[in-house]
Amino acid sequence: MSSPEIASLSWGQMKVQGSTKTYKDCKVWPGGSRDWDWRETGTEHSPGVQPADVKEVAEKGVQTIVIGRGMSEALKVPPSTVEYLEKQGIDVRVLQTERAVKEYNALAAKGVRVGGVFHSTC
Repeated sequence: MSSPEIASLSWGQMKVQGSTKTYKDCKVWPGGSRDWDWRETGTEHSPGVQPADVKEVAEKGVQTIVIGRGMSEALKVPPSTVEYLEKQGIDVRVLQTERAVKEYNALAAKGVRVGGVFHSTC
């Protein structure tokens, strides 16, 4: 299965190929996507994205995970999260969300098994 294209991004709204849903924050992986509900793991802007937030995507057999920190990069990504992924042999890219979506789509277009977690507001 290939990684679905992120079809559109604007403040507070993301659309992913293959889904009729409009996401605020989302998780994407080869063959699927879903809402990223921060309440599931108690995530807040600081300390930010926790290993528990990326675990589901990492378990989908991805080579690379792209983390979108928000339009103004308000969402932090602690070293422990990056280390968690790197220890599994997963390449990690942490970027401002617009740049993250471009990077994710470019990797997906090349056939890379890429996943991501994206915050579409601040």
